[in-house]
Amino acid sequence: MIKRIVILGTAYPYRGGLAVYNERLAKAFLEEGATVSIETFTLQYPSFLFPGKTQYADWEAPNSLHIEQSVNSINPLNWIKVGRKIKKQKPDILIIKYWLPFMAPCFGTIARIARKNKHTQVISILDNIIPHEKRIGDMQFSSYFAKSVDAFVGMSKSVLNDLNTFDTEKPRAFCPHPLYDNFGAKVERETAIEKLKLNSEFRYILFFGLIRDYKGLDWLIEAFADARLRNLSVKLMIAGEFYTDEEKYIQLIDKYQLRNYIELHNRFVPDPEVGLYFGVADIIAQPYKTATQSGVTQIGYHFEKPMLVTNVGGLAEIIPDQKVGYVVEPNPKAIADKLVDFFENQRGSEFIENLLEEKKKYAWSTMTGTIEYLYHQLTEKYANPK
Repeated sequence: MIKRIVILGTAYPYRGGLAVYNERLAKAFLEEGATVSIETFTLQYPSFLFPGKTQYADWEAPNSLHIEQSVNSINPLNWIKVGRKIKKQKPDILIIKYWLPFMAPCFGTIARIARKNKHTQVISILDNIIPHEKRIGDMQFSSYFAKSVDAFVGMSKSVLNDLNTFDTEKPRAFCPHPLYDNFGAKVERETAIEKLKLNSEFRYILFFGLIRDYKGLDWLIEAFADARLRNLSVKLMIAGEFYTDEEKYIQLIDKYQLRNYIELHNRFVPDPEVGLYFGVADIIAQPYKTATQSGVTQIGYHFEKPMLVTNVGGLAEIIPDQKVGYVVEPNPKAIADKLVDFFENQRGSEFIENLLEEKKKYAWSTMTGTIEYLYHQLTEKYANPK
């Protein structure tokens, strides 16, 4: 049995999907009897590199989690200090969720030092290993990080394929992103409509989360301009903070004269309010141009909402087409056709019935079991070397 785990990465007081994931993973291991701590950042991103308004949560810290702010992402002396700290603690596993090459020098150095105790196994959960938005040095940084890791969990098969660019021999396993079930219970539509001050006569398509160009919001706006949707009493709800130039999206909305049909909530949605936006949604749209996997789909599963995704990366792996939603070709016409089908033919009830069964695949125990499987592979390898 795994007794002691350290998770290295984003957690409270930082906000966002990474923090939510690491905190929920910690709770899953705690429920299984392990001792878990999280080493998070004193500095995650320098302010000039951060595209949003703030990196910090404005709600209370999660209960029952041991979180220490110890890591400075840009200070090599700090990396050595944290690495030595974890080395001395001798956890069975050091878990690192990897999403961005910028973090590779920090995470890779800490991992190298920690595993020198000849006990700790480093297991990385890969969001991406080749990023959506490429920069000079990405490949070298990811290579440095991959060499510091003992085993990998890919949350999409496309990520595991990308991993082959850097490593083909270390143990690895596929485990899809578990449910984001820590945003509270479902919120009834009437309650959500009232609290968000929306018009109950309309039905709503929801685009949710941080807005980056690769997520295809421009395609969704173009699809939503389809004249067929104007006759169906449908609005598009855009809920999230822009991490890119907002103006080009506003210009697109004005080009198609959609201001009266789009609810634009340009802000980071705090965790306690997430349920409101999913409560009002009839369908969740993820028109990504590139993708590996997305936490938004797992929020959709938790709140039992039909979803539309484009056939890129690993998105189609977890949205069975015509069963819990749609997998469409990545272009505005294909997106529009399926949105029209959804509302015209009232597919919601059918999809939701299937969702109730499909969501059972995404328990957190599957993720903890995958990590434990890799851990035992590693410990057996070192106990019985060839």
